[in-house]
Amino acid sequence: MYPVFRPAPSTLAAWSASLFCLGFALQTLGPPPLRAIEKSGGNVVRVRLSEWQVTLDPEKIPPGPVVFEVTNSGTVPHALEVEGERIEKSTETIQPGARASLKLDLRAGVYEAYCPVGKDSHKMLGMLNHLKVGAAKGAAAPEHAGKGRTTENAHVTAGKATENNENKEEEEYSTAKTMRIIGGGPVIQILPGPFPFAKEASAVIESRPADQQEDLTHKAHMGPYSNNVAKISGEISLVAVDRGKSGDSVSGVAEVVAQDGAHWKVVMDRVQTQDVPFNPRFGGVIMGLFYHGSSGVHTPLVPTIQSSLALWAFAHLYRNGQLITDDARVHVMLLSRTRRPADWALDCWDCSTRPIEELQLQVTAAPNAPPFDTPGGFLFINWEKSPHPVAAS
Repeated sequence: MYPVFRPAPSTLAAWSASLFCLGFALQTLGPPPLRAIEKSGGNVVRVRLSEWQVTLDPEKIPPGPVVFEVTNSGTVPHALEVEGERIEKSTETIQPGARASLKLDLRAGVYEAYCPVGKDSHKMLGMLNHLKVGAAKGAAAPEHAGKGRTTENAHVTAGKATENNENKEEEEYSTAKTMRIIGGGPVIQILPGPFPFAKEASAVIESRPADQQEDLTHKAHMGPYSNNVAKISGEISLVAVDRGKSGDSVSGVAEVVAQDGAHWKVVMDRVQTQDVPFNPRFGGVIMGLFYHGSSGVHTPLVPTIQSSLALWAFAHLYRNGQLITDDARVHVMLLSRTRRPADWALDCWDCSTRPIEELQLQVTAAPNAPPFDTPGGFLFINWEKSPHPVAAS
């Protein structure tokens, strides 16, 4: 038999004390990278997500481990994705008011920090910022940054250095995208009724704030996106200019004979950049946007679509030759087809892969103004086979 070694009681006590101290030290230190971050105080970036911006604090850090502490202070779900220098990592979707964290090890360079929700539609609407790591050169601002803000805020966002404003405006106008659209095919008027995909939309509605839930639930039962349609006649032609952060423009005319025989004329002459009630904030002219439905962008009471053009405008509205208002709210989309030709019913919850050929015109009264003399108090017209848009001369 081998001799059994039994340490003296004093030795056992010393070993126990040493192990206790080691355990306490390890527990106190925590994971080495995070402890180093906390000690240095430089590689923690606090991120705030909202409609439609990403705020970074700080915007420049030294290379090494970094923790992104992310808060969604908006009204719809968002996420954070960090991309650059062969890294592309993101958080899970973050609900309004919730938080998440993302731990990365970054080398020197410039990284995009953006919201990837809605197939990058949130990014396109302005949720893009740049994080500088080490001695990195600056990055250009996103084309659509601040798109959804009011005109005043958009001008403030255009640049902190006022001496560069003229150069920035010239650059925006030189890269302006212009589109001319003419309505084509059958014309239908969409009348109030239940939304046929209310069950699919309910999960999206439940994630919205209480005031939005109430409004959206009401519209799901009796709203403007329904299968209650009537074939009518009408024409529309417009020119829209997308200049990025500000300076968008629209000019167009639509004339329709509605289901009740009334003749309506809509003259669009300026863009709308004011808030859209009960929805994330939109305005101006936006081209090439994936949204609606379950995309996390705007109302879920429309199937998810891909749009070549989306614009918000003010218009002069005439009924039977009489001016009703100079302040009508207009929303126009050239979008992927959502309705079947047989009866013009909505027949897809995700219509984003269909051909873009449906031209939609929606006209509503200004806030606190009386509704129009038409079913539901609004005009909602579709041109079902509109040709592809062309660049305006």
